[in-house]
Amino acid sequence: MLDVIMNDILGTPSILVGLFALIGLLLQKKSSADIVSGTLKTVMGFVIIGAGASVLTGALDIFSKMFDHAFNVQGVIPNNEAIVAAAQSEFGTATALIMVFGMIVNILLARFTPLKYIFLTGHHTLFMACLIAVALSVGGLNGPAQIIIGSILLGLCMVIFPAMLQPYVRQITGSDDFAIGHFGTIGYFVSAMVGKWVGNKEKTTEQIKVPQSLGFLRDTSVAVSLTMTIFFIAVALFAGQSYIETELSGGSNFIVFSFIQAITFAAGVYIILAGVRMLIAEIVPAFKGIADKLAPNTKPALDCPTVFPFAPNAVIIGFLFSFLAGLLSMFVLPVIGLKVIVPGLVPHFFTGAAAGVFGNITGGRRGAMAGAFANGIIISFLPAVLLVLLGDIGFEGTTFGDSDFGVVGILILSIMELLGLA
Repeated sequence: MLDVIMNDILGTPSILVGLFALIGLLLQKKSSADIVSGTLKTVMGFVIIGAGASVLTGALDIFSKMFDHAFNVQGVIPNNEAIVAAAQSEFGTATALIMVFGMIVNILLARFTPLKYIFLTGHHTLFMACLIAVALSVGGLNGPAQIIIGSILLGLCMVIFPAMLQPYVRQITGSDDFAIGHFGTIGYFVSAMVGKWVGNKEKTTEQIKVPQSLGFLRDTSVAVSLTMTIFFIAVALFAGQSYIETELSGGSNFIVFSFIQAITFAAGVYIILAGVRMLIAEIVPAFKGIADKLAPNTKPALDCPTVFPFAPNAVIIGFLFSFLAGLLSMFVLPVIGLKVIVPGLVPHFFTGAAAGVFGNITGGRRGAMAGAFANGIIISFLPAVLLVLLGDIGFEGTTFGDSDFGVVGILILSIMELLGLA
């Protein structure tokens, strides 16, 4: 029974968010029809986002293989899912306990402190719990102390990071209904700061003038499709017809195959945006019940794609400039004695896109470009440094990706080193 609760309920983000919606609707004493509808639509919105992410990451996986073959790149590929899966055999119990008790600490902090945020991005809660469990263990802390300290650290992360971004989220959305609960916060915060320094927020990405003959590019789906088609076909030409048709496409023409993968990517983005709209429409009203009863005046902290619909042009610009920074970092890292971090398309798309939105709100077009570029540097260098500090932990070939994992891991291990525990 405990395994079902820990793995199948608390470990399934859509069910976790659905439970919050259900509790909120029950506390508001809504009608049975509203409770069923609101709960199911909340779960469905999250499932739709996951489905879109699966479609998108499938296309990106193909792109990564083509890219690696074309340019013969070897190195560490940051992937949160991969490293958490690798860590479960040794750190699974500690991860699960830190996750559950960390969520309780989150609710208590939201109830009794000025940090009024409930972190609802379940998979990132799991990832951060795993990072904290691994870092504390490497630092020499195990047993009950590891669980207690880890839970407190996780709960603090779940309220502090959303609070850091909230002033910018209010500017982006024009409201104070929800926060961003995604552990790429440092990258988004730096992007907003860089945007403020270098840009002009009056000249936003959404005001980019498109000639009448190119009016079709105003449609986000068309713009994404065209951009990714250029990317895919260019890399396909470098990878070569023989490799793609024998290893990836099952014999299909390599240009046609690349074109379909680009359109598949765009379809994934479209699905994600549809899921985001449904999720926000249901979770914000439902969350009011929890806020009023258990933790008054709190806000739900949701995944980073919730800001995508507010600046679709910044999403594309952010992805491109974050990825460009990742490519350049790949050549700098070995020069300074760090392992090569191969730029993963998934982290650079999601965090780069969000960074573009945050950079745009403070610095317009230049802010979106420079801010997302800064994010790309951050998610290239922090994983490389974290890899050194984690030492011979046995996770060769991958590490934690998004910025907050690197910051939290490096801080934990540095503090434990100073205290003489590591």
